[in-house]
Amino acid sequence: MDNRTAGRNTQPEQTEGTTMKIGIIGAGNIGGNLTRRLTALGHDVSVANSRGPETLTALAQETGATAVTAAEAARGAEIVVVTVPLKNVPDLPDGLLDGAAEGFTVIDTGNYYPRERDGRIDAIEDDGLTESRWTERRIGHPVIKAFNGTYAQDILDRPRPAGDPERLALPVAGDDAAAKEKVRLLIDELGFDTVDAGGIDDSWRQQPDTPVYGLREGVDAVTKALSEASPERPEGFRG
Repeated sequence: MDNRTAGRNTQPEQTEGTTMKIGIIGAGNIGGNLTRRLTALGHDVSVANSRGPETLTALAQETGATAVTAAEAARGAEIVVVTVPLKNVPDLPDGLLDGAAEGFTVIDTGNYYPRERDGRIDAIEDDGLTESRWTERRIGHPVIKAFNGTYAQDILDRPRPAGDPERLALPVAGDDAAAKEKVRLLIDELGFDTVDAGGIDDSWRQQPDTPVYGLREGVDAVTKALSEASPERPEGFRG
């Protein structure tokens, strides 16, 4: 979820876990703040946007991430984060995921906003594909859906240690159990709990205007909100 503020994380950084190479494609609010947090945790981050690495100099200098082209972001990466507007997914370069590490995982943070940004996507509207199922077909690789309903600023400001009663929980959907577990462990390292939201065909439960979207609560409330979602796409989110 894009919110338009930016700031510094004042929470103590966690140091546990294995350092990974992570590629982030999209340097907006979510992509930029994930770059800040993941580099602070010691991960080797490459970050790209649609305008070229020369436009990411400030972010690279701030974080120590490597600014690259979108075609280079996945090279050697164990996790690739695709965090671009849905309308721009078809414009991602061919071979986007070429050279990624064996067994790599893709995180999709995307949301479908047909009226205010993306225009109508027939496969979503007419064929009933979830946003992330559509995205994975466009990029040619399974995805794990996460961070799509998260306020970008919370990535910096709201991490808490495990067991903290104020720790927020994020829904995570995906078909590959091992990939999902990898993402859930990464989110735990970032300072958030997770709730298994099912497979990608179930990920409508966390799409915009569902009860869990933008919910700042813990595991129990997030689990309840997922169960209360309706598969019918709200009128305001139809093209």
